[in-house]
Amino acid sequence: MIVGRGPSALAALLLLCCYTTHAAAADLADKLRDDSELSQSTAKSFKRLMPVRFYSLLEQNPVANATLSLRSCTIFVPTNEAFQRHKGPTHVLYHITTAAFSKDQLEKTVSSDMEGNPPLYITKSRNGDIYVNNARIIPSLSVELTNREGKRQVMHIIDEVLEPLTALPTAKTEINNLDALQFIQKADQLSVGDNKLRTYRSQLALMKKESLYNAPGAHTFLLPVDEGFKITTRSSLVDGKVIDGHVIPNTVIFTAASQHDEPKTSAAFEDQLKVTVSFFKQKDGKMYVKSNTIVGDAKHPEGVVLSEIVKANIPVKNGVIHLIRRPLMIIDTTVTQFLQDNGENGALRKFLEVIMDSGGAVLDGINNLSEVTILAPSNEAWNTSSIDNIVRDRKRMTDILNMHIIKERLNVEKIRQKNANMIAQVPTVNNRTFLYFNIIGEGADAKITVEGGGVNATILQADVAQTNGYVHIIDHVLGVPHTTVLGKLETDPMMSDTYRMGQFSNFNDQLNNTQRRYTFFVPRDKGWQKTELDYPSAHKKLFMRDFAYHSKYILERHLVIADHVFTMKDLAQMSLTTDNVVLPTFRDSLKMKVTEEAGHLHDEYASHEWTGYVITWNYKKINVYRPDVECTNGIIHVIDYPLLEEKDIVVSGGSYMPESSICIMLANLIMITVAKFLN
Repeated sequence: MIVGRGPSALAALLLLCCYTTHAAAADLADKLRDDSELSQSTAKSFKRLMPVRFYSLLEQNPVANATLSLRSCTIFVPTNEAFQRHKGPTHVLYHITTAAFSKDQLEKTVSSDMEGNPPLYITKSRNGDIYVNNARIIPSLSVELTNREGKRQVMHIIDEVLEPLTALPTAKTEINNLDALQFIQKADQLSVGDNKLRTYRSQLALMKKESLYNAPGAHTFLLPVDEGFKITTRSSLVDGKVIDGHVIPNTVIFTAASQHDEPKTSAAFEDQLKVTVSFFKQKDGKMYVKSNTIVGDAKHPEGVVLSEIVKANIPVKNGVIHLIRRPLMIIDTTVTQFLQDNGENGALRKFLEVIMDSGGAVLDGINNLSEVTILAPSNEAWNTSSIDNIVRDRKRMTDILNMHIIKERLNVEKIRQKNANMIAQVPTVNNRTFLYFNIIGEGADAKITVEGGGVNATILQADVAQTNGYVHIIDHVLGVPHTTVLGKLETDPMMSDTYRMGQFSNFNDQLNNTQRRYTFFVPRDKGWQKTELDYPSAHKKLFMRDFAYHSKYILERHLVIADHVFTMKDLAQMSLTTDNVVLPTFRDSLKMKVTEEAGHLHDEYASHEWTGYVITWNYKKINVYRPDVECTNGIIHVIDYPLLEEKDIVVSGGSYMPESSICIMLANLIMITVAKFLN
């Protein structure tokens, strides 16, 4: 029980929370006294966390003093660090409730002691964290006690200062505990920065959707600011269904507590139109919201629309409001316009910078395409040392940028269709360069990867829809290698058989050596599968540990080791002046001829005709499926069939040997015979 009232009672409460010596909290006192280490660390924690400023504000507030002296309550106390980040006034009573709630007792909403009793929203995340609005309750630092009047009181330490909705000093009317509709109607009098909502407010009234925003309950409202209506025709596209798509009913989502990339059903979710909304955060800390029109109609096309949150976490009587930069669901810009809109301080700022630094011709090329898909690296994707020198090479950078451009509309659904029978292969604007899409997993957990120029990237955000195509945001810059030959072999799903064969024969160990330059002709998995038809018994043994020596011998034939790499263009050029190009391998040499031929060189299912490379080796023609896969210590050419002949594999008594092994054994027998004869 606390002795005294007013400021002295408050001081006693805070001291009790920090040092806990009163009999009313004997259990906690005993725990602290019995464990000196815990006592010291806990005291230090409270000393560090309990801000003098908040303590001072509590002392100066008579309502807070009365509550602490006479009533049950819960007090949410921000840390020192929270106050250092906080700008603007602190509303003490917004941090106090008129009932005592332990963490387990906190319901979805609790009333604050601020005038009008605006609610505080409680979110319990899957990992056990509990949030009050956007502030997280710090685990293990909550304190429970009883005051002089026998009233139960609880204190929780939180990592942010709670910010209620407040009016501007110039507001002419009293503003208390507004709902979302009242917020929209009185936005010009509220402390929301320079953000205006006049255009969206007009469309809301025109569509007679006011009831959606003053509905009781707890909802999430996404309001586009006037800046998002720079395109004058955009406001006319905000119909009733679009307005529905800006509301997540019966769910309150504050940004810190949000489950990133977890789609939530919007109010625009019915038989003929299905729109979900989700939140995600960039590594630079910027928060975005996106709508995904899963099922569209004539007025509302399918696809994703991104919008940056310009002011987040505004609590209102019936939920929370986030002000966003542009309206959701509306697809009314070209890919070029999207890049420009998201270039300045946006999600694709670095991508646009590199395009413009390269002369801007790439952007002009994109603008001239009637249908286009862009694989756009995120801002973070450019923060690697391997890119720094390349950026200065304007010609090479242009080639790399063009590797990210596809001359067709390619959304995730189309990628899935292309992947039905094989890894999807798609030509790019960059001459003779292809991208290879792969889908890992199923359903909502599926991950889509894309490979280009030796780099594997994951699609972070797919299907950002524009009028003439799509943008997919990826996590690496294609064409700028950042892994060794071994790293590439290990991670590329098309080369898994070659990697597995090299692992149990220890062939792969050398491929991480950055002091060497490798040119590796890697049979893709489908190529090894073809050998199963041609040499069924031998194929089985190739992947058995007991025959690792033979597997290693065959793989060594595919690996060229020199002081430089050999691109397919190099080999084709060299083949013009000789019948056979001779390349140094580990044991011997590799002789081949490389030509360029037109036709469906890659798969019988291919939808495009192109000129590709063909290797002629020992009178066999082998198509090059993916040329010039760059790595940090070499280059890989993915081929359709191994450099393998029938005479390489002699099956006898359950084993087989390369021809050279037989010769070695014969030589050894001859030497033994000669030695016996001499003896």
